[in-house]
Amino acid sequence: MGIALAQYRCSSKQMKSLRVLIAEDDALIGMLLGEILTGMGHEVCATATTEAHMVTAATQYRPDLMIVDAHLGEGSGISAVDEILRRDPVAHLFVSGDPRSVQALRPHAVVVRKPFHETELVRAIEIALVAAAAVA
Repeated sequence: MGIALAQYRCSSKQMKSLRVLIAEDDALIGMLLGEILTGMGHEVCATATTEAHMVTAATQYRPDLMIVDAHLGEGSGISAVDEILRRDPVAHLFVSGDPRSVQALRPHAVVVRKPFHETELVRAIEIALVAAAAVA
C-alpha cells in the first residue's frame, strides 16, 4: 500500500459520517459504491436508478451528499441535480465514463472517471463537501 493510499484511508475514516444518495443505473456499480461508502462509515440512504427516483429520494431522505451517474438509463443525473439544487443545496459529485461531457455542461463539477479507485472517490467527496460549504 502506497503512502498516498494510506493517507486517503486515514482521511476517509476521519470524515464525518454522511447520509449518501447514490444515483446509478448500473446495479453492479451502485452496489460497489454502496459497499465502499459503507466501509468508509457512511450511510447509503437510497440508490436511485432514474432521474425521477433520484429527485424523489433526495426530497424524502435529504442526503448530505449525492453521488450521481451523469447519464441514467431513464433521464439525466445532471438534470436531476439541477432540480434538487433549486430547492436545497446538497454536496454532490458525478461519476462518468466521459467526464468531459459533464464538464462541458458544468465546468466546475466534481467528476470521477469510471472506472475509479477508492482513493479517487475519497478525494472527490472531500472536494464536493468543501465546494458545497463555500456555496452555503
